[in-house]
Amino acid sequence: MNKYFDIKDKVYDITEKYPETIDVFVETGFDQLKNDAMRKIMGKTVSVEMACRSKKVNVELFEQKLIDIIEQTRTDVDGKLYHDKDIQNTEITINGILPCPVRIPLLEGFESFLEDKDLGSNIKYDLKVASGGVDWIKDKIKGAKKEDLPDLFLSAGFDLFFDKDLMGGFKEKGIFKDLIAKKQMNKDFQNEDIDLRDPDGNYSIIGVVSAVFLVNKEELGDREFPRTWKDLFKEEFEGEVSLPVGDFDLFNAILLNIYKTYGEDGLKSLGKSFMKNMHPSEMVKSYKKKDKPTITIMPYFFTKMITGKGPMVPIWPEDGAVISPIFLLSKKEKEEKLKPFVDFFASKEVGEILSHNGKFPSTNPEVENGLEDNQKFMWIGWDFINNNDIGSLIKRCEDIFNSSI
Repeated sequence: MNKYFDIKDKVYDITEKYPETIDVFVETGFDQLKNDAMRKIMGKTVSVEMACRSKKVNVELFEQKLIDIIEQTRTDVDGKLYHDKDIQNTEITINGILPCPVRIPLLEGFESFLEDKDLGSNIKYDLKVASGGVDWIKDKIKGAKKEDLPDLFLSAGFDLFFDKDLMGGFKEKGIFKDLIAKKQMNKDFQNEDIDLRDPDGNYSIIGVVSAVFLVNKEELGDREFPRTWKDLFKEEFEGEVSLPVGDFDLFNAILLNIYKTYGEDGLKSLGKSFMKNMHPSEMVKSYKKKDKPTITIMPYFFTKMITGKGPMVPIWPEDGAVISPIFLLSKKEKEEKLKPFVDFFASKEVGEILSHNGKFPSTNPEVENGLEDNQKFMWIGWDFINNNDIGSLIKRCEDIFNSSI
């Protein structure tokens, strides 16, 4: 049992105590809960566990989603839990956005680390859940001076890290440095096909969010399964592909990789294939909807919610799962003071939380990500990043894609 509720508690009791959870129930398929009268009638007789069983939803994953939204809301409302610590004489500031499935274990690990090392007395940190978006940190960065930046920052996001109006502008001034001690990466990310190490030594990468296909075999019919990203461009799939447009980090990664490999024509073809934007939890249950996409592009983590009893089949693209790296940015001028914190976030312990709890493969060489030899990644590469204005290119890619919808 977690500290907020038991899975055997009634849905009504949980939604009364934590109203923010209603949206989570609704987006998972419990539309009746939108209506207060129905929520009282149905919610008082059904437990969280029973509700999940009825929808064939993974109970543990759904429980974690409820915890995440409670944690985020409690932080925003009363600041009593995992709050932005206001400490006098702060020496180190840490900001970040953590993937929803791993936020709680990472925070707990970080709290234990601070306590064990007796480092909490001069640290100010704010580590929010990814579902809350990145606008809050963008607002901090725009027009900021070097001293206004956090000393350590953790998140995914191509535009956030490479846009010259955001972190990219500070990178050009030589403010950041890769402080990870182990320069050898996990074999999954340092081999003949890929190398995630920043040759200029500015950015650290501790893991990745990877995008794969989820295919509804009933909607697919007698057509061949899509095996590569180029397969999505086929005329037979026009208007039948759901893309994670709301997940800006991953969607931007997809657009950039399609543009790099297939050019503007590839983006136009992807636009023609686009059916709708769906939250990953909706994608998993999309076979129950009236307008069912044949193919959905989603984070690898959410494919683990599939029970195997329905028509949804996960496919790892043969040409690689598109990745959105989880970056760790460190201020060079505070190298000595930041080193213990960088060592923690780059550690095997954190790597295993990312990889094993969240299916976000880790770059730590000691972590076993459990990938098969044919499960490769699609990465735009450092040469492409350094030779392009990524912020402007993302906007251009979006315009090309949108013009073809």
